[in-house]
Amino acid sequence: MSLFSPQTQAAIDFAADLIRQSKHLVLLTGAGLSTPSGIPDFRSTGTGLWSRDEPMEVASLSTFRTAPERFFKWFQPLASQIYNAQPNPAHVALARLEKAGGKHAIITQNIDMLHQKAGSKTVIEMHGTMKTLTCTQCYHRVEAASYIDAFVDNGRIPRCPKCGHILKPDVILFGEQLPQAAWSKAQREARQCDLMLVIGSSLEVLPVAGLPMQALDRGAHLIIVNNAPTYINIRADAVFMEDVAVIIPAIAEKVLNG
Repeated sequence: MSLFSPQTQAAIDFAADLIRQSKHLVLLTGAGLSTPSGIPDFRSTGTGLWSRDEPMEVASLSTFRTAPERFFKWFQPLASQIYNAQPNPAHVALARLEKAGGKHAIITQNIDMLHQKAGSKTVIEMHGTMKTLTCTQCYHRVEAASYIDAFVDNGRIPRCPKCGHILKPDVILFGEQLPQAAWSKAQREARQCDLMLVIGSSLEVLPVAGLPMQALDRGAHLIIVNNAPTYINIRADAVFMEDVAVIIPAIAEKVLNG
């Protein structure tokens, strides 16, 4: 007996059929994919990070340059949540789909590395990564692992082992350009795919929010799984406004095992 309503089960079956027929699947993932792992998103009313803080005051490049201690004070609890988080069933299901074969890529707005922890290999990180830090003075890059405990536990601001200046996490702050190589790859994937699956993204932040339109303009199918409407729901083949950690595993199970 299905755990879902007849309408939802039919939509799951339809989405699974689209994935099975796809020759080039692209997944576009946002913060809503990681909320079941305990990482807050940015825009949910009452719980999102930007309902409590003004982003330009705490997470902008200008703030980091002029008052880095303010950025790190704000970032400390979030860094702790990210480093302690584990992949949820949706991350695991997406990794299973990739492992099953076929042309497959993940474009993510997340910096939490949970796709990689779950086993996904082809991940394009649009907003950078928490894995590394770069010196703001000499541009020496280091692995974040050796600095994270002191920062999370004691708030110790990471400093370059070569010149002593502050190390910046390799994440994209407000006022900072997207990494050009990642953006070029993402556009290429969007234009070449025959199916895009948007998961946990409100599609409110440009230019990434425009990628589904690029896919649609070239004839691709579109599936959206997000707990709130997006600007492009009306163009989608299937829309699920439900829990990603439930819907994505159900779709993957149908794809893989019928």
